[in-house]
Amino acid sequence: MPLNTLTVTQYSTYIKQIFDAEELLHNIKIVGEVFGITRLRGAVYFSLKDENSAINCVSFISQIFEDIEEGSKITVTGSPNYYVKGGKLSFVVNKAEKFGQGQLYLQFLMLKEKLEKEGMFDPKNKKPIPKNIKTIGVITSKEGAVIHDIYSVCSRRNPAVNIAIYPTKVQGKNADEEIARAIETLSNYDKIDVIIVARGGGSMEDLSAYNTERVARATFACNKPIISAVGHETDFTIIDFVSDLRAPTPSAAAELLTEDVSKRKTQFENLLNTFKNNIRRIDFDFTTKLKTAKDNFLKNAEAILRDKEYELGLLDKTLIGLDPKAILKRGFAKIEQNGKVVDKAKDIVLSSKLEILFYDGKVIAKPEEVKDV
Repeated sequence: MPLNTLTVTQYSTYIKQIFDAEELLHNIKIVGEVFGITRLRGAVYFSLKDENSAINCVSFISQIFEDIEEGSKITVTGSPNYYVKGGKLSFVVNKAEKFGQGQLYLQFLMLKEKLEKEGMFDPKNKKPIPKNIKTIGVITSKEGAVIHDIYSVCSRRNPAVNIAIYPTKVQGKNADEEIARAIETLSNYDKIDVIIVARGGGSMEDLSAYNTERVARATFACNKPIISAVGHETDFTIIDFVSDLRAPTPSAAAELLTEDVSKRKTQFENLLNTFKNNIRRIDFDFTTKLKTAKDNFLKNAEAILRDKEYELGLLDKTLIGLDPKAILKRGFAKIEQNGKVVDKAKDIVLSSKLEILFYDGKVIAKPEEVKDV
């Protein structure tokens, strides 16, 4: 075999040795756009490209790619590796982050430290969340799942609560300015009881509008209580620390601000049933007592009537005995002269007539005809 002729294995081994020996190629950072990403048996395979070129990449640390999707612009750290058996060059990635995330995080920490020193995170500056909320102001995009979720939760828990949406950008250029102006506008709107600043999850770059000093100061100066509901439960932004209350999600914010009227309805129904049962019991007791009182009254009335009937009988007998006609029936007569009863002989006037009354009539007599016995 000629000296300048190599086997495939020799060639591939030589190439690998060159890459392995070159220190400048170890732990380097490359920026590009992800495409063709595939996850297979704990490894992540993808290509990284820019306007003119592309390289093959692989990472055996799959968890660092949880938030990275097709089309994401990322910065990867790693080293090239030449696979001798397959004759394939790949860039082995041991760290990945969305482009600009490192700088954004540093800015986040610096602003957080500055505002914290000013006391903007101090619990004593937090406004209490009001009770009996009638209107909630929501600052978010007018499109997407966030506003739908808030509407859905509020309508289910308490349909009487009004939702006033102030649509703004939630990311991109000037998004923080729109959010700050929305907060300042709703701050002075009398009908708003509380404000939710909300958006869905995303990368630190996506959430950067909520990590600005402009939004932080507008939130701190707001006259209304503000609940931040930005991103997912694991996402933290500057507005979360400045706001009066942080909710892990927009739906959770709606839950916190609305009373579940179905529970109140159940409580009312239970109270109503208790009231009805008490009324039935009172009605039964009253009816029973009324019947007992009626029976006692009738018994007493009958006894009283019997006593009165007896008394009336005695009186009737007494009256019958006092009836002049009854006396006349027994053979007595009544003598009257000049319209007056004469019960003594010496009172008779001889010059006037006498009227002698019997049971069945009367007779007229002259005094001289009556003999003194």
